[in-house]
Amino acid sequence: MDPMISPLAVDLPELAPLAGVRLGAIAAGIRYRNRTDLVMLELAAGTTAAGVFTTNRCPGAPVDWCRAALSGGRARAVVVNAGNANVFTGRAGAAACAATAAAAAKLVACPAKQVFVASTGVIGETLAVDRLTAALPALHAGLRADGWEAAARGIMTTDTFPKAATRTARIGGVEVRITGIAKGSGMIAPDMATMLCFIATDAKIPAPALDAALRKGVAGSFNLTTVDSDTSTSDTVLLFATGQARHPVVPASGGPVLREFAAALHDLLLDLALQVVRDGEGASKLVRIDVAGATSPRSAKRIAMAVANSPLVKTAIAGEDANWGRIVMAVGKAGEPADRDKLSVAVGGVWMARDGGVVPGYDETPVVAHMKGREIHIEIDIGLGRGRATAWTCDLTHRYIDINGSYRS
Repeated sequence: MDPMISPLAVDLPELAPLAGVRLGAIAAGIRYRNRTDLVMLELAAGTTAAGVFTTNRCPGAPVDWCRAALSGGRARAVVVNAGNANVFTGRAGAAACAATAAAAAKLVACPAKQVFVASTGVIGETLAVDRLTAALPALHAGLRADGWEAAARGIMTTDTFPKAATRTARIGGVEVRITGIAKGSGMIAPDMATMLCFIATDAKIPAPALDAALRKGVAGSFNLTTVDSDTSTSDTVLLFATGQARHPVVPASGGPVLREFAAALHDLLLDLALQVVRDGEGASKLVRIDVAGATSPRSAKRIAMAVANSPLVKTAIAGEDANWGRIVMAVGKAGEPADRDKLSVAVGGVWMARDGGVVPGYDETPVVAHMKGREIHIEIDIGLGRGRATAWTCDLTHRYIDINGSYRS
């Protein structure tokens, strides 16, 4: 494996064309040289849209644009640039979004409000929108139904591998497809989603039902992951339904007819979220944290995320040190109900501590062996209730400092 690619990387799946979507990437020279950095998706007329965005109080101009565009519930195109986040750029940032949408709208013959825009990269630098709009005609002319891989690569920044997933489901006995791409590696502590993620389905789903399915899916996937506890200014997840599949009518409320679709969407979202964690900047280990026995599911989630975000826990994992005391510390600092005399901790399926103390005769040998692996499993029983939650994170290595210390150079 290339030493610059994460040791936790996964291969791209086979990405078949999805009816109603054409996409591709081009090198616009926005920040990077000799690589694609501008991506476009063209969507069939009548495509419905749903989205969730960062809760960061200093969002980028593209987030503002997309939130406003969603009010119409329709989409015909998406334009994404990598290398410049278009964040903290004032009026120039808003103007860049408007110019991008107008240029793309002209190419696909739709209102600008049906064009969604997204940006990722350095914060605080004005986006070279002239380069972007100048590259759009050639990009649009080269869009293809099989352009998923090119698009996945074109939205990367510090990512070491492209991220994509695809699933099928049935609506009223008719098969539909869901395919998505994502980018993300650092500044990952979602409070809605992660960095940038674009998903399309050939199903015909009203915007309200699409929105409900997306929000539920994000809550159980992206919102349970973290790399470094930093919530990005650009987090965006957009879901589009092109309506090309011929299945029974889906009501605006969704309901039972969407049960299988919603399950497949959640599975796809979790796949993409975990790919982002696997590509965490400098990561060498994927970590799963299961919390049980909390007073509520919400409490369990807060505890799991406190452990997942702890630098001391994450560096211990990087050093392959089975230091369960750091896990106990992180549980205690979460601010949730906990009793040290009822707390139990396991790593790699071996219970190291139960009811507030070391397990008699505890043998650290299998735990040490587990810590040397690429995937680490931590289990915590609070001993107070029935609340459960799972969070995913990665270890924290010196390479994280190397990457972020030289990000703008």
